[in-house]
Amino acid sequence: MATFEIDPRLEADTFPLADLPLCRALLMNDARYPWVVLVPRVASVSEVFELSQEEQAQLWQEATQLGAAMKEAFQGDKLNIATLGNVVSQLHIHLVVRYTDDASWPAPVWGNGTPKPYELAQQGERREQLLAQIEGLSL
Repeated sequence: MATFEIDPRLEADTFPLADLPLCRALLMNDARYPWVVLVPRVASVSEVFELSQEEQAQLWQEATQLGAAMKEAFQGDKLNIATLGNVVSQLHIHLVVRYTDDASWPAPVWGNGTPKPYELAQQGERREQLLAQIEGLSL
């Protein structure tokens, strides 16, 4: 039986935040946006339909609850939720708070501009903000 591991490309681009009931929450290392990646802790899954119905429901609950909390906390204009997987096939969901005046608006954040890595203090602050949102969820 395969064990769950984060794809090395996701690991290289993120910082760990917390484990939710189903997913590992990761902070994307791009300070331009409040951006979390949720990765279901299920081995060898690349598509949502490969999860059980219960896991699919839990995934959607985690994504929508955390996304709503992030949009409110960061006073975003829009929340982008996406599962692409064209580069990293491991199932993961991006939650990105967007603003009508951000550098990529209205285009997607992927492949748009140059990511701005977090400075250490800035990353710690964003991490604490997101952990506060995660702690407030009723999952």
